[in-house]
Amino acid sequence: LFGTIVWILVASTGVPLPLLQGWVMFVAVTAWFLSIVFLSVFLFGYANRITVNWNQADFIFHGATFVFYFGAFLLQAATTSLHHFPRKFNSTTQERILSGREYNISIAASV
Repeated sequence: LFGTIVWILVASTGVPLPLLQGWVMFVAVTAWFLSIVFLSVFLFGYANRITVNWNQADFIFHGATFVFYFGAFLLQAATTSLHHFPRKFNSTTQERILSGREYNISIAASV
């Protein structure tokens, strides 16, 4: 659920910094997809047919997801902190990297 919310929030900002926010989107989409697969394995009873230590698999999955989401959080927070810099450094216009609306959405995605 939270991965889907992050996915929607980051996509709605227009992705002004694709290098940073691309990883955030990759983590959110991949974690969402793997969570659905993991849930489906249990819902459809495949867990009883596959001989795997499911406690260990669950621990490894959530540990890896935590590490990737923490890295994504740092990149999203870095994107949010750059909002006051101008988009074009050699331009006379003062267009910001993130508008006020995108800044608020980016804060929500970071949280």
